[in-house]
Amino acid sequence: MIGYKGFDKDFKCRDMQYEVGKEYVHDKKIKLCQSGLHFCEHPLDVFCYYPPGELSRYAEVEADEISEEKSDDTKRVCKRLKINAELSIKSIVDATIKFVFDKADWSKKENHATGDRGAASATGNRGAASATGYRGAASATGNQGAASATGYRGAASATGDQGAASATGDQGAASATGDQGAASATGYQGAASATGDESIACGLGYQNRVKAAKGCWLVLAERDDNYYILKVKTIKVDGKKIKADTWYILKDGKFIEASPVA
Repeated sequence: MIGYKGFDKDFKCRDMQYEVGKEYVHDKKIKLCQSGLHFCEHPLDVFCYYPPGELSRYAEVEADEISEEKSDDTKRVCKRLKINAELSIKSIVDATIKFVFDKADWSKKENHATGDRGAASATGNRGAASATGYRGAASATGNQGAASATGYRGAASATGDQGAASATGDQGAASATGDQGAASATGYQGAASATGDESIACGLGYQNRVKAAKGCWLVLAERDDNYYILKVKTIKVDGKKIKADTWYILKDGKFIEASPVA
């Protein structure tokens, strides 16, 4: 079974070190949430355990000898687990779209999802996709498209030129990969990534982090523990002082590198 797993910034899960390309075997009895190798079937469920705003990393995994036990989400436990590939936030969004769409009962309003863990996709130019439920995912692939995820731990991806991706729920993730795109995260511990030319990554919520390609711009707000804004700053990714494709947070009014490139 193909699944998804979260890790800390050092690619560890509960003090166990993992590595891409390796297979791991648990030689004792397995029990969900207690013993064995754990993963999630639904890509966005990894945000439950390793939120995007906490310097987390993610991977696609292949599980074997899986217990029949089920949890409240899609967490599973197995004896054998192979780490296939590390995934970016955009890859998590893409995997979510595929996961949900493969199981979807399609209607004419397929570009809007309101249920929990739903997915919405808009593929034409100037299209709009909105996911408002808990752990929903929205994807806009056409030029000048807009994707919005407003639920808790949602994910939004805009891949066309001049696209906009917005994640407003807590621990949400937004990714804009087209040229002149904009990715915005405003919820608690959100993350925004912009990799296209002349794009902007914006994090205005509490403990947000952002990253972008060289030549793009970062916008970050710093808030105190009562969520009051202390500072808002903008800086260009020059590849020297501010590295490309590297997560940053705003601390004491300064852009600080938040984690290794994922």
